[in-house]
Amino acid sequence: MILISKYMVPKGYLGMTIFPFMILKTTSLKGDAVLINHEKIHLKQQLELLILPFFIIYVFEFLWRLIQYKNWDLAYRNISFEREAYAKEKDLEYLKTRPSYNVVHYIKK
Repeated sequence: MILISKYMVPKGYLGMTIFPFMILKTTSLKGDAVLINHEKIHLKQQLELLILPFFIIYVFEFLWRLIQYKNWDLAYRNISFEREAYAKEKDLEYLKTRPSYNVVHYIKK
């Protein structure tokens, strides 16, 4: 389900996903197939980890990366969930063939 809210999406981002909702900053973004695919990848990741563990791991990994890189954007881009989503967002067929728990291939030390 897609919701539109410029207030819920953090500044500097176009969208976010909190199962079962995909929240986009503007209505026009509904037509952005790459962004929608990116967010659908997050939906799949969240389902695989039974939702709450996804968010616990996401926040923990973000904080770890923030300590590691000392840069908000670099920390965010290096979260394993984001690495997978950004790497595969342009492959609009990816979710049809994506192996379960494929995010483990995007974890780095």
